[in-house]
Amino acid sequence: MSEKGMKGKVLTFGEIMLRLQPPNGLKFLQTSYYEACFGGGEANVAVSLAQFGESTAFFTKLPNNDIGEKCIRDLKSFGVDTSLILRGGERMGIYFCEKGTAMRPSKIIYDRKGASVNSINESELNADNLLNGVSWFHFTGITPALSKNALTALLSILKVAKKKNITVSCDLNYRKKLWTTKEAQAVMTPLMEFVSVLISNEEDTKMCLGLEAEGADADKGVLSLDGYKNLGETLFKLFPSLNTIAFTLRGSISATVNTWRGMVLARGGKCALSQEYRIEPITDRIGGGDSFVAGLIYALKNGESPEFSAEFATASSAIKHTIHGDFNITSVAEVEELIKNGGSGRVQR
Repeated sequence: MSEKGMKGKVLTFGEIMLRLQPPNGLKFLQTSYYEACFGGGEANVAVSLAQFGESTAFFTKLPNNDIGEKCIRDLKSFGVDTSLILRGGERMGIYFCEKGTAMRPSKIIYDRKGASVNSINESELNADNLLNGVSWFHFTGITPALSKNALTALLSILKVAKKKNITVSCDLNYRKKLWTTKEAQAVMTPLMEFVSVLISNEEDTKMCLGLEAEGADADKGVLSLDGYKNLGETLFKLFPSLNTIAFTLRGSISATVNTWRGMVLARGGKCALSQEYRIEPITDRIGGGDSFVAGLIYALKNGESPEFSAEFATASSAIKHTIHGDFNITSVAEVEELIKNGGSGRVQR
C-alpha cells in the first residue's frame, strides 16, 4: 500500500444466493443435475478484494440451516470476515444459470422470494457496530430493489457512513426482474447523495438515473467514448458528492466473445481509458462487473491514479471472465502480469 493509501476494512452489504447451473453448457431442458456454488454482487466484491490482500467483511442475513452454514464457510475460506452476518429467516435465494455460447445467450431464472436478507429489521441492525473500523462501504442497486426492509437497512448504514466520513461506492446494477425503471430512479437518485464512487454502464445509468450516453446503444453493443465522457460530466454536476465515476465498456460480439475495457473519470476533468481486451472464449461472465468494481476499489483505496485504476480494474475483470463461478480468485500479481505482458496464455513454469 502506498503512503497515501486508505487504511481500514471494506464492508459490503447485499444478498448472496445459491447458484445452480447445468454442467458442460447444457440447457435447462437437457440437464439431469446441477452444479452448485454461491454468488451475489456485494459478496463477489468482498471475495475479490480479499484475494488482493484487503481486509473485507460481508453483511447479509442467511437462514440458520446447513445451506446458510455452507455459504458462510465458503466465504471464510476465501478470507472474508463473516462475523457480521445475521442468521434467521426462511431461506436462501437461488438463481439458476444456463450458460450461453456463440449466438445463444445465457439465461438466468431467479427463485428468491422470501429470502432471509429481506427479513432484516431495525431491532437486529446496529449500523454503528457494522461500520466499526470500516473505511469503505460498497453496495449495488440490487440491494435496495430487494425489499423495503433491505432498503431501510441500507439507508441506516449509509447515514452512519456519511457521519463517519466513510467512502461509499455504488454499482448501479439495474435488474428489471426486481423493479421498474420508474421505481429504480425514485430510489437510486436520492441515494446518490451518499455516494462518492459510482460504477455503471450505459444501460444501468439510463435505467437507474434516467441519463444516457449520447451515441451509445447497449442493445447493439455500440460504444461512444465521447458520450461516456459527457455523461460523466453530467453526473458530476448533478451529484456533488461524487468524486470518481467508472464505466465498463463491453462490446458483445457473441455470448462467448466480448471486447472489454474501462473508463475512470475524476472530478475536475481527468479521464483515463484502459487498454481493450478481446476475451475469447468467455468461460463465465457472471461476476465480471463485480470484479471490475473490486479492482477499482483496490486501486483507489491504495491511492492510485485514475490511469492505474482503470487498467487494474479492467485487467482484473478480464481475468474473471476466464474463471468458473461468481468469485474472482485472482491475485494482485496475476492482474499486474496481465497489464504488463498481455494475455498470451503461455504456460508459466
